[in-house]
Amino acid sequence: MADAQRIDPQALRRWPLPSLAGDADKEVRGRVVVIAGSREMPGAAVLAATAALRVGAGKLVIATAQSVAAQMAFSMPEARVIALPETPRGGFEATAGAELLEDCLRPAHAVVIGPGLMDSEATCAFVQALLPLLRDRPVVLDALAMDAVARMARFPQPVLLTPHAGEMAHLSQLDKDQVLADPLAAALEAARRWNAVVAVKGASTAIATPDGRAWLHEGGNTGLATSGSGDTLAGAIGGLAARGATLEQACAWGVLLHAQAGERLARRLGPVGYLAREIAQEMVTVLAALEDGAGVTPDADAPTGT
Repeated sequence: MADAQRIDPQALRRWPLPSLAGDADKEVRGRVVVIAGSREMPGAAVLAATAALRVGAGKLVIATAQSVAAQMAFSMPEARVIALPETPRGGFEATAGAELLEDCLRPAHAVVIGPGLMDSEATCAFVQALLPLLRDRPVVLDALAMDAVARMARFPQPVLLTPHAGEMAHLSQLDKDQVLADPLAAALEAARRWNAVVAVKGASTAIATPDGRAWLHEGGNTGLATSGSGDTLAGAIGGLAARGATLEQACAWGVLLHAQAGERLARRLGPVGYLAREIAQEMVTVLAALEDGAGVTPDADAPTGT
């Protein structure tokens, strides 16, 4: 089994994000498409989309349920909002939805699918319909969109999956306690089997790639275990990927930003009780501090995969 490289500020400063010139326009900063939200969970799209912009993505499209699209446009005035036709159970119509999205996906630099979606069967069909349109660009599958692994078996090109231990147990048919006991082993096996980058989230977050590379982050706090926290992380990873990071690099940076934002909020507000909507704003400060030192020349111990 591969040794996992540690994710900490020093490691990431040796693995800098693609640089942005001082005069970089919004096209250079990247387009991210967030496909998220439903009539029962519209806020998940707002959380993911906000995080994508907070980490530096330049242009944003939100594709969400037709029933909440008008409200979404007012909640996120920074975004173009596309209304997707819904199934009776609140999912997205696969064929019609994919057709509506084809034009906006073509210029996208990264795509996030899943936060706040409903209707597992419809969501799996929708993801299957979208994947042929998403070749050669980073894709983050989160929440219900990860159920597509049951139909795909192996993805034609690596996507990023972001399960917590309970979701990982569901997807892999492992016992949850088994995942918690060794999240790194679970991530490595799933990455190899599914041809995916897999991040098993928790107090120890393990990231693995299909070729056996692995990273481990220890930290964060119990305050991060709150509704919408995972949506914020998924959006942040998508925003970093839109800026040009690889999936594994965007994930490593996103995990650290998320954890350190939680630490800052815990110190200021208390160990529990801060909200997911507050995490993305805190990420801005953490990212600025990390990037101030990100010009350090990568050395032989730096994580690979860029």
